[in-house]
Amino acid sequence: MPEALEVVVRTISAVIMLFLLTKLLGKRQVSQLSFFEYITGITIGNLAAYVSLDTDKTWHLGLIALVVWGAFSLGIEFLQIKSKKARDFIDFKSTVLIQDGKILENNMKKEKLTTDELLEELRKKDVFKVADVEFAIMESDGAINVLLTRENQPLTPKHLGIKVAPERETQAVIMDGEIMDEPLDTLNLSRGWLEGELGKLDLSVENVFLGQVDSYGELTVDLYTDNVEVQQPQDKPQLYALLKKCEADLELFSLSTKHKEAKQMYENCSEQLQTLLKKLKPFIQN
Repeated sequence: MPEALEVVVRTISAVIMLFLLTKLLGKRQVSQLSFFEYITGITIGNLAAYVSLDTDKTWHLGLIALVVWGAFSLGIEFLQIKSKKARDFIDFKSTVLIQDGKILENNMKKEKLTTDELLEELRKKDVFKVADVEFAIMESDGAINVLLTRENQPLTPKHLGIKVAPERETQAVIMDGEIMDEPLDTLNLSRGWLEGELGKLDLSVENVFLGQVDSYGELTVDLYTDNVEVQQPQDKPQLYALLKKCEADLELFSLSTKHKEAKQMYENCSEQLQTLLKKLKPFIQN
């Protein structure tokens, strides 16, 4: 076999082997790597390069080495899953860097982290003042996670004692000019409903690059033609959102009152509104 053709065959074999090993080792190998996974990636890459370019007659030994290293990595990962001690020994333990707004200098030295590097990592988390940090920890993969003090945390409905209705994931129902049936089924909607909504916009499926439906049943579209503005329907989604807000308000009133009769009244009204929403949903969204 000509040497150039042999290199092509070897390279293709190495790529296939790398692909299979990556699939076998799982998604962690293509995400944030741990210490051992970092070593695994470098080693497997070097072995693949050897298989591709080394022109001696023992190149097949490189494929064997790839398989052995992949099997060894799987064994290490299985051991890490089964044993906390093994995880701590193979990978690094998490290290606390800031506690109660105070930098732990000894831990910083242990991780060979400078003050400038720590401040840079805090700024990436939108934190510019060490005193605002309740807790900062360096994970085994080197990432630094930060917990702000309670008074510096963003205000949420939970802090206000407000219970909000759950919101479903927005679904892509049209992609590249084709209707996606599975997301429609997830939303309990039909092709007929979708075609009706497109008709209100004077559009056909072929004109739409991407179409999405949110948890309130509102369809928004992005067209292939970028300079065309589409008037989005607002009346029915707004009605549905208003009714859902009323339901959430009733639940809030029920939670905030200490009067038993009023509490029961709010709960009953909330349940009745939930039942009404289920009955009106097909009409509001069609």
